[in-house]
Order: sequence, then structure tokens, then C-alpha cells
Amino acid sequence: MSDQTNPPDHDVPANDALAKGPAPKTSQQLGIPDPDRSSSMTPGLASSPISQRAGNVAAAEPYRLLNAFLTSSTYAARRNEPGICDLTFGNPHEMPQEAYVAALQEATIPRHDQWFAYKQNTPEAQEAAAASLQRLIGVPFRPEDIHLTTGGFTAIALALKAVGDPGDEVIYSLPPWFFYEPIIIEAGLVPVKVTVDLETFDLDVDQIAAAITSRTCAVIVNTPNNPSGRIYPPAVLERLAAVLESGSAAIGRRIYLISDEPYNRIVFDGARFHSPIEFYRYTLLAYSYGKTHLSPGERIGYLALHPNLPDYDVVASALDALQLAMGWIYPNAVLQHALPRLEQFSIDIPALQRKRDRMVDALQEMGYRVNRPEGTFYLFVRSPDPDDEAFVATLAAQGVFVMPGVHFETPGFFRISLTANEDMLQRSLPVFAAAMEAVGGAPPF
Repeated sequence: MSDQTNPPDHDVPANDALAKGPAPKTSQQLGIPDPDRSSSMTPGLASSPISQRAGNVAAAEPYRLLNAFLTSSTYAARRNEPGICDLTFGNPHEMPQEAYVAALQEATIPRHDQWFAYKQNTPEAQEAAAASLQRLIGVPFRPEDIHLTTGGFTAIALALKAVGDPGDEVIYSLPPWFFYEPIIIEAGLVPVKVTVDLETFDLDVDQIAAAITSRTCAVIVNTPNNPSGRIYPPAVLERLAAVLESGSAAIGRRIYLISDEPYNRIVFDGARFHSPIEFYRYTLLAYSYGKTHLSPGERIGYLALHPNLPDYDVVASALDALQLAMGWIYPNAVLQHALPRLEQFSIDIPALQRKRDRMVDALQEMGYRVNRPEGTFYLFVRSPDPDDEAFVATLAAQGVFVMPGVHFETPGFFRISLTANEDMLQRSLPVFAAAMEAVGGAPPF
């Protein structure tokens, strides 16, 4: 942990370059006008029509990379082209489950005149979510602990705004989900980055401890992890809880843990998932149904509080206020009506595990270095070419699209999504083999 006696401008870890990560480009470097600079055309008026906050979000490197990938890359130009192998995002490439369609269809049939009225946290949805979460991780959640949101994305933003003030710091580990930094910046907070062990993909709890300063308000943990597929074991989560307890005591303020868990039902080999909330009651648990049902376009999730969270009423009231103030971030009425049925099933996890095994076995036989993920949709593969963007471009030239490691702030890797259909995955294998051979590997076919 940092020396808390330093003045605020220097109150950072000794390994600050590691904890903070590369300095983001400024909005001016990216051609985004600085709203603090006066316009030469109209004296007294700001030169930019946007806020500094918006400019900072637009300048964030993860946002810029993702936006370019979606709008101006080879993938953007060819994503709807017949015959490509789209292994990029966790999108469906097969028709949805009949049970999912039936649940939504049933929820559209009105039972009374208020069926499509404004909906906040509907009791039936809260009850179903709380009961399911209690069965999964053993914490005695109550309906009132569930704050429904438009997906896990919004649940994370809600948590950040509930516990952080402008200028506070949020620690998270690389490789991350690629949108943590923009969400943190939009909330007026400061991203602080540490790395995981790139062999095991476990959290480096010592790095997290070293990154804590008097400005730390939260740590984000994602388990099962996107992109690595690692489920953090109880011993690691217990150590993390101890670090956050001692860190909170040292800095004189509570450090919250935001547990990003959209994949907590997508685990393989009969693994027992453990949530950080089991070990640290100052945890805000973010969940999304879009992963469990492979329906990311239907935005529903929640932020759950530990029922024994100290100052529970204060935190819960703050979440209630923010759910309105952030733009009525409750899920729409149909999705809330459907939620009790959505809790009764998931996508076909055994089929997803078979995809994992087929791809991992084949890639390892070709010479690729890839860990067998314990959960999620993804494989995080070491690129045989240190320039992961160049290697991804080689694959793209042959119609196989994956995401380069730079999107996860971890160059030298690429990510494969197993939500591609069986045909895409099978057709991708000769392309992976040829690409490995081109950089000096010896594929078996």
C-alpha cells in the first residue's frame, strides 16, 4: 500500500507506472477540442461543444480501439458477409432457444391495464432473482437486495456512482473487459490498473494492495473472467478480502468491491463458482441475463447488495435515487415480467463446453498456447506473432475474425468467442493452422 502521508498529488503507489498503466492520450492529441480553451471565433465562449468529461471518454484508448473495430475495421466492413467465421463478440450465431422466445412472448401479453406502465424494481422479478442468486452462492439474499438495471453494463456504472466521488480511484486488473476504463472515466473517477499472472490468470493480490491510496474507492473483479475464463478460487478471494479490510482501515474509508459476474452461471466441468461477496460483505454484485441466455441485445441485469452490508439503508437509498437520476435505468416492463421464467433455464452449457474442448485441443495440437477456461464464452490465446494485431489481420484476410489482445490492454494475445456456431468453428481450424505455419509453427494438417 502507498504511503498515506504523501501530499495528494504524490499519493500513488511506488510502482505507479504499473498501477496506473500507460498514460492515456489527451483529447487535444486526438483532435478533440479542449472545452477550457476559449474560441478565437467567438470571444468568451468555449471552443468545444462538448464537456471535458465527454472528451475524456472519447479519448480513452479502449473506447477508441473498440469504436474503430466496430466502425472502420476489416471486421466492420465484412461482419455481415456470408461465409466468414465470426469469433469476435459474445453474440449469438444460431437461432435463440425456444424457451427464451416463449418467455418473452408470454411476457408481452397484458394481464391488466398497468402491464406496460412505468416499472421500477418489480417484486416478482426481485424475488426470482434473489432466490436464484441465493441458490447459486449460498448468501441469503432478499428481494430488496436486488436493484434491477438495463444489463450488467449499467449495474457497474450504478455501483461506481454510488461509492465514488470525482477524482476517486478504481483499481482493476489487466486483461480486463474492454469497457471498464470508459465507464470509470464517465463517472468522474480515475482508473488504476494492475496485472494478473499471465500464466495462471489469477489475480495478483499483492499488486492490488500496492495500488491502494487514500483516493481508492473501489476494486473491480470479474469472475469468471472475460477474457481468460479463470474462476478465482476461494483462497485468492479470501486474501483479497483481507487486503481490502486492512486497506480500508489504513486509509480511513471503506473500499468497496464491485464483482462483475455476468458469467457466474457459465462454468464448466462441474466447477463450483465462488463469488467475492461470500468473503467480503462490502461487495456490490453486478449480473447480466444477456450472457446466461446469449441475448446481449435484451438489456436486463441487476446490482445486488449483501444483506448484511453495514449502512445498508444508506447505500440502498442511494441506489434507488441513482436508478432514476441516471435516466430510469430499470429494465423495460416486458423483460421484468419475463425474469421469473428466465431464471429457470440457461443456454446449453454442456454444448458450450464441448466447443471449448474441441477448440482448445485443436489449437494446442497446432502449437498455440492457450489455457482451458473454467467458464465464460472465450479462449484467450497467446499469439504466435508478438504483433497480435498483425496476426489477427492475417486471420481476417482468410475470413476468420477474432479480437486482438490490445483491446484487452494485453498485447501478444487474441480472444476467440465460442458463441460462433459449430460450422464457423470447424471452418476456422485450417485457417488457424495455416497462420501458425506461416509464422514458423508446425501444424499437423
